[in-house]
Amino acid sequence: EKRTMTLIEKNGYHDSVYMKAAKIFQGIHTAKRKDRMLVRYGDDSVSPTLTFKDEYSQRVSYELAFSALKYQDLLEEILLDSCVYPCQSIPDELTSLLVVMLYDLQDRKFQAREIFDEEEPVAEVRKIERYLYSFRTKLAAALARCRIKHDALSIEYILPETIRKQEQRASALPLCAWINTLKISCQDVFEDLKKKGFTRVETVSDFHHYTYCMDQHCHDVLVFPSSLKEELLNLDLFADCKLLLQ
Repeated sequence: EKRTMTLIEKNGYHDSVYMKAAKIFQGIHTAKRKDRMLVRYGDDSVSPTLTFKDEYSQRVSYELAFSALKYQDLLEEILLDSCVYPCQSIPDELTSLLVVMLYDLQDRKFQAREIFDEEEPVAEVRKIERYLYSFRTKLAAALARCRIKHDALSIEYILPETIRKQEQRASALPLCAWINTLKISCQDVFEDLKKKGFTRVETVSDFHHYTYCMDQHCHDVLVFPSSLKEELLNLDLFADCKLLLQ
């Protein structure tokens, strides 16, 4: 299951994740003034109650929603410039899903998503997916025009400088992980990490790749270098929710 989770993250998500991310985005997207509103998102007066099957689904749903929020202006510009939006067959209630799935599609370099047999298909997700993929060439061209206009090597450089600096600071922060003591003891975690090649050090200033330290105030919190995020999520400890990334 651990390896399956990694594949899903690199090649797209389950249909349910897109739906959850779209509902989250619907509630947090930036609303424009009516005279500047070119993309309409339907009614968001009622906040949905979301339930997630596991911690992984919750994490990636929120990550996807907030990534779409971060690039909302760019994604809307791509939809309008490519003439993919508006579309009579897609109601305003599905615009959030359209934007969220467009972000994921461009993040995969407009490559097709890997479909897993065991997942429950969601009609709205499959409809938006087919629609976007059929216009992938126009969407990619619109993205390229946006990058040329902003003289940007990648979409990250289109973001305002203040946001880029915030992201750089955030990406450099150490990673905190809670030990789920309902499933495993602290000592067993230490032993498992040692078998995986990790060395325990005293403080974050002693970090050197495969190292970690204890939080100074919480005995069940471990701190890791930020560069190890992907490798940590591939560990059985995280896949089995014995360690929970903060």
